[in-house]
Amino acid sequence: MVRQDPGAGSSSPDAAIPPPGLGAPAEFRTPEEFRTQSDSRVPAEFGTAAEFRPPAASGAKGWRRRAAFWREALLLIVVTAVLTVLAKSFVVEAFRIPSASMEDTLRVGDRVLVNKFVYRVRGIERGDVVVFSGAGSWEPAAPPQSADSVAAVYRAAMQAMGLESMGTDYVKRVIGLPGDHVTCCDARGRISVNGVPLLEGSYVYPGEVPSTEFFNVTVPPGRLWVMGDHRGDSADSRYHGGDPWNGTIPESAVVGRVFLVIWPPSQVKSLPIPATFTRRTLVAASASAIPVGIGVAGLLPLAWAWRRVSGRLPTSRR
Repeated sequence: MVRQDPGAGSSSPDAAIPPPGLGAPAEFRTPEEFRTQSDSRVPAEFGTAAEFRPPAASGAKGWRRRAAFWREALLLIVVTAVLTVLAKSFVVEAFRIPSASMEDTLRVGDRVLVNKFVYRVRGIERGDVVVFSGAGSWEPAAPPQSADSVAAVYRAAMQAMGLESMGTDYVKRVIGLPGDHVTCCDARGRISVNGVPLLEGSYVYPGEVPSTEFFNVTVPPGRLWVMGDHRGDSADSRYHGGDPWNGTIPESAVVGRVFLVIWPPSQVKSLPIPATFTRRTLVAASASAIPVGIGVAGLLPLAWAWRRVSGRLPTSRR
């Protein structure tokens, strides 16, 4: 039985007395009031605006992420292009073989790498396969190109990245260096350098003779005598004998040394100097010619100095 406090008024004997420490009894709400209050806490995606999350916050964050991605992608493209241009200009450049003049060593369509740095470390050697510009030697000097059009700018960019060439580049094998005496042919049909016959069976196109053209050339200073390995299909130094330099090319025109075939996979290989160019007899014959040339060149200033001095001496002392 529930006891009633005499001073509490006329309360219903069924009224609940809240337990100690829980405060006043819970406020009674109608179902409609409860539904209205609950809706105010529903997140925005369920229809009612939420006070705790701004609607545009996630969109702004996503836009910033996309902007950062494109910024990094653009930076990567620029850095890659700069490194490509630097490598192409000073270290390595890729070329495509356009003709059959170097078969079977290099075939039409082969992609090769050209070392542009090696000749800063060592000189050009006999047997090197080199890429050189024919402009001004085998070809007329290239006319200046206008840089006003969009096409000219595009072409210059492609050339800088090695994706397009000037169209005057050749690839041949060095046979004679400055001062070398190159002749064809001896009694056995071989080419000789400084009197030493070359054994060219390892690189000349199968079934071909070293040359069907006869020549007898001393390579001028600063020039090179070059030939293709496919001797029957190569318009090389032999066929430019009417040029002012007897078909030789300037050393300064050499772009670099072909050292590796990278495409197609069946052709991948390195290009070492053939053994015939490293034989002791050829090296010795070439070395013996160097001191003679140096001696003759050294006598010229001595003779000039002696004439100047003797011209000033009294007649009785001449």
